[in-house]
Amino acid sequence: MLILMHKSKDKFLKLSKLWCFIMESDEQNQDLERKVTVENLNIEILPIIYEIIRSVEKDHHDNTAKTRESQDCSQKVLELQKRLDQARAEIRMLPGIDYSKEQQLHHLEALKTQLKLKQELLRKYRYMYTFEIPK
Repeated sequence: MLILMHKSKDKFLKLSKLWCFIMESDEQNQDLERKVTVENLNIEILPIIYEIIRSVEKDHHDNTAKTRESQDCSQKVLELQKRLDQARAEIRMLPGIDYSKEQQLHHLEALKTQLKLKQELLRKYRYMYTFEIPK
């Protein structure tokens, strides 16, 4: 009986540790998603596009130079593709990106309405009687 209880206790401890690990990793993913904003997106594709265009515009008379430039250009295109994929992944993590335009507009209107109501309440409370504290 003691052995059975000890084994079930071990299983319980393992499961609780696993659950804690899952919850921590989920919280870390949520923190990462919350930290992604438009300002901290790392999307720099223009320099690579410029290099690709510059290498395509070069006119080589030597076949070996053409081959080398073609290989370099292929590498740059692959790098551009990798950066575009990275940019897509970062953009998918932006908050609110999963809402449609109509949903975003509806949410914006709701927020504007809330703002107006709160401003009216502030104006109302500003001109209320003040309570004086006797000294």
